[in-house]
Amino acid sequence: MVIVGGGIIGLSLSSALNKRGVKVLVVERGEPGREASHAAAGMLVGSALESPAALQILAAASARMYPEFVHELKDESGIDPDLRDHGTLVFHSPQHADDGSSGGLVTPAEFEPALADATRPAVYLKERSVDPRALVAAALKAARHRGVDVSSGSSVTRLVLSDGRVSGATTDKTTYRAPVVVNCAGAWAGQLPPHRFPTRPVKGQMLAVIGHHLLKHVIRAPEVYLVPRSDGRLLIGATVEEAGYDKRTVAETIQRMHAAAIRLVPALAQARVLEAWAGLRPGTPDDLPILGATGTPGYFVATGHFRDGVLLAPVTAHVMAQVITSEKADHDLAAFSPGRFHN
Repeated sequence: MVIVGGGIIGLSLSSALNKRGVKVLVVERGEPGREASHAAAGMLVGSALESPAALQILAAASARMYPEFVHELKDESGIDPDLRDHGTLVFHSPQHADDGSSGGLVTPAEFEPALADATRPAVYLKERSVDPRALVAAALKAARHRGVDVSSGSSVTRLVLSDGRVSGATTDKTTYRAPVVVNCAGAWAGQLPPHRFPTRPVKGQMLAVIGHHLLKHVIRAPEVYLVPRSDGRLLIGATVEEAGYDKRTVAETIQRMHAAAIRLVPALAQARVLEAWAGLRPGTPDDLPILGATGTPGYFVATGHFRDGVLLAPVTAHVMAQVITSEKADHDLAAFSPGRFHN
């Protein structure tokens, strides 16, 4: 079996299929895990407060899977993905305070005294966060440890079809014979014929500073979000831009986000900026992922996760492995069917 795309979705799926005895080759156009997975913040937003309604069941299920998912990856790879469970403070309007996963309105000063306006009401959510770069490194090492083959630096340009069904995939260097191909190519998924999935790149710019452990909780405000890491880094993000495949950062945009972070946490004015970067999220017309079998036998797709690729990796791997191996799926994927764009 060939999986096109070596981000967190493709790598997680490769291991899930490997557990079922499937021989898997992951083909990545660049370096595995260096696109959207590498650029993500790692907030595991599994509550109904911000997830699209059609995605809430899948998102909540994936959030519940995360502790075991990370434990397994850490055990097999020796890499710690830095799963944190301090929770999130969200500065939203009071009418959104109770969605079943929150502790209701709280006074931020009780949680984060470094906040500038510690009296401004916030919603506390029992969410986790993870370091996506460590996560994808762990997923890659674990997949290889299991015997998954990974080919990097070559792009799949077309599917090989025999008698109307998949029989392999052709790259710019060679052809791989396989009865099943799974498109996990993220923002590039729509470029692989014969099915032109309506995925598009949605740019997000971010920066990281040395946060000196100023915060324990993730902070989400309308203007910016802050995601602390256990090693002292603090991520500040992120934009949502329709900019094609342009991954350049814009100095004014980075400065604006940095200034917004300082307004929230004044002590960050003394924090050293480590890096700034941009990534390309795979967007779709309805902001929902594309999951399931296509109209071509042997061809499956798992892409279009937009801002939730890291969150949805465990459940996507689990349910897509079930679909591909003809097991009964634990979740209904009808809302995410590739065919919804062709009706």
